[in-house]
Amino acid sequence: MAEYELGIIGGGNMGSAIIRGVVAAGILPAGAIVLAEPVESRREALRPLGVTATADNTLAAGCPRLLLAVKPQVLGAVLKAIAPLVPADALVISIAAGIRAAAIDAQLKARCRIVRVMPNMPLLVGAGVSAVAAGPRATGADLEWTARLFGACGTAIFVAEELMDAVTAVSGSGPAYFFYLIEAMIAAGTAEGLDRDVAAALATQTCAGAAKLLAQSGKTPQELRAAVTSPGGTTQRAIETLDAAGVQAALVQAIRNAAQRSRELGK
Repeated sequence: MAEYELGIIGGGNMGSAIIRGVVAAGILPAGAIVLAEPVESRREALRPLGVTATADNTLAAGCPRLLLAVKPQVLGAVLKAIAPLVPADALVISIAAGIRAAAIDAQLKARCRIVRVMPNMPLLVGAGVSAVAAGPRATGADLEWTARLFGACGTAIFVAEELMDAVTAVSGSGPAYFFYLIEAMIAAGTAEGLDRDVAAALATQTCAGAAKLLAQSGKTPQELRAAVTSPGGTTQRAIETLDAAGVQAALVQAIRNAAQRSRELGK
């Protein structure tokens, strides 16, 4: 039987993206990865890379490094089924939002090294940001290896696990806030007479370019906003309207509410 270095249970779009990024970056050869994925089309899509793909969790569960890429609501059942198969002292990485490392550790009988990761959707295009947190018995080497794994699809940063709810609210849910803004920009553009496709192209590229500028300029969002905002001009009128409507305060509260919901889901 082949000796695999990494098993992935759950797959989905995140798991598939991670596999492609890891193989492309040369972090692991495709032949060292086994994917347990229930959807046949996803298994078939990855097989040309040389990855072993199966519908059975057994092979993946026995790997020395195991990535749990299943939804939070089914993680408990998956752990119960695979617990006897996971090797003692395996590195177990979970991306299940809201599920504490201690809860995973308890189901695995405190035999493994646990790391939690909160990635976000842009990982699917190699531009994600993933927060990595140490769980029980995780070593520095475990954290560095996990960061390399997720860094193949964007950026990885280290945080304390108690901050994962804040991470979930800011970056895990963050793409939705961004898309919400773009929806509003498109709606405003069409209300002003632009064709919808033109409005969508303008709004999307404007936001993508602004994000790239912020990431590369070394300046703060406040500095760049001031640079765009000429006194008495169009941008100032728009910002004044947003301020008068309390938009920034509403966004701060919305994100804090998301963090609170993450805490609730983890109980």
